Amino acid sequence: MTLPPPSEKPRYVREMFAHTARRYDLMNRLMTLGQDQRWRRLVVEACQLPPGGHLLDVATGTADIALEALRLRPDIHVVGSDFTHEMMRIGKSKDSAGRILFVEADAMHLPFPDNSFDAACSGFLMRNVTDIAATFAEQRRVVRPGGRVVCLEITRPTTPVWRDLFHLYFFRFVPRITAFFSSHKSAYSYLPASTLAFPRPPALAEIMRSVGLREISYRTLMLGTIAIHAGEST
Repeated sequence: MTLPPPSEKPRYVREMFAHTARRYDLMNRLMTLGQDQRWRRLVVEACQLPPGGHLLDVATGTADIALEALRLRPDIHVVGSDFTHEMMRIGKSKDSAGRILFVEADAMHLPFPDNSFDAACSGFLMRNVTDIAATFAEQRRVVRPGGRVVCLEITRPTTPVWRDLFHLYFFRFVPRITAFFSSHKSAYSYLPASTLAFPRPPALAEIMRSVGLREISYRTLMLGTIAIHAGEST
């Protein structure tokens, strides 16, 4: 599929996630072969939260990262922000203890004061924004100096064999299998298409550095198809 132009991308992404909200968790388990649960744990660990720390989960969606953070660190305080109400409604239904504060917000215009959090994280957000640098800059702004900004994203493997298998899986298998479960026909064609234009891990690290984050590090998982980046706020 052809990706929507930047002027139409926010509306397209919001509608896409609104349509897929009820089946989003199932789709994640299917597409990642259940590995997404491990990735969320690694994201929380990379946040390096202090005792009683404050975490912002940007584009929280159905709150899987936020809930994992509370499971691993029951002492912390978590805010989950997203601009798709339908996704957060699912997240709220999973938060039976009501420990997550859900805030409807655009990731590029976060409604929080400077230095409000000890860490900000996101899972599969950056492919969906129109300005990656501005989105990272917002997270750096709301994180205190010395705090962490952590990003989980899909990336493209560079090894020829794995690169070909990746394309086969994401461009052939994923759209077909998810078509049986999703009412939004283009949602999971958008997913593989969005990875083609997305920066590879070294380039994404440079974007993070360009907005004032420092000590940037990243690791790749699943044969180079997943990357977790982390940087320190200044």
